[in-house]
Amino acid sequence: MRILIVEDDKDLNRQLAEALEEQSYVVDRAYDGEEGHFLGDTEPYDAVILDIGLPEMDGVTVLEKWRAADRAMPVLILTARDRWSDKVAGIDAGADDYVTKPFHVEEVLARIRALIRRASGHASSEITCGPVRLDTKASKASVDGVTLKLTSHEFRLLSYLMHHMDQVVSRTELVEHMYDQDFDRDSNTIEVFVGRLRKKIGVDLIETVRGLGYRMTRPEGDGAGNATG
Repeated sequence: MRILIVEDDKDLNRQLAEALEEQSYVVDRAYDGEEGHFLGDTEPYDAVILDIGLPEMDGVTVLEKWRAADRAMPVLILTARDRWSDKVAGIDAGADDYVTKPFHVEEVLARIRALIRRASGHASSEITCGPVRLDTKASKASVDGVTLKLTSHEFRLLSYLMHHMDQVVSRTELVEHMYDQDFDRDSNTIEVFVGRLRKKIGVDLIETVRGLGYRMTRPEGDGAGNATG
């Protein structure tokens, strides 16, 4: 999952990025509204953390421009505690949620997880596909209750496929959501990661759709995509 942070406070920006990266997210960062708007307008993100009080272009304007251009990624806005009007303006502009400063980073992580789950149609923090269980809160995956040992790239691939269960996902889309903007992207490496993942979770769960990409499908008789709890 790929996240954009638009925050002009460099220390806070760094703290958020480090916390997200520890949870296996890919993170791009911007420090002003113009740069943030450009990235959000040209790159595919699974969620955005957007400060309201930004230089060059304020966060509400950035968000309004994204929504006007049909950019539908979930957006979590950051607002000052005493500026309730910013919260209202942000929500009216198209924000999906907000956090007031100062905040605990863990709250931001929890809200981002929830936004991504909702955007892909999952209500629970745990997503299942046959014997495979993805714990989005702990950033772990297991098969038949046994924790999988995955590299960061393997986990990102599995997470994206499970969040988009039963959908065909192209190699290009996977590359765009597994690497940040500065990474030298090569879609051929996706085949390598898919091959490794199949060996760990079972060959039948990830289907190759010739000429289109990959699809993670539930086994017959497995009607539940979400675990309870």
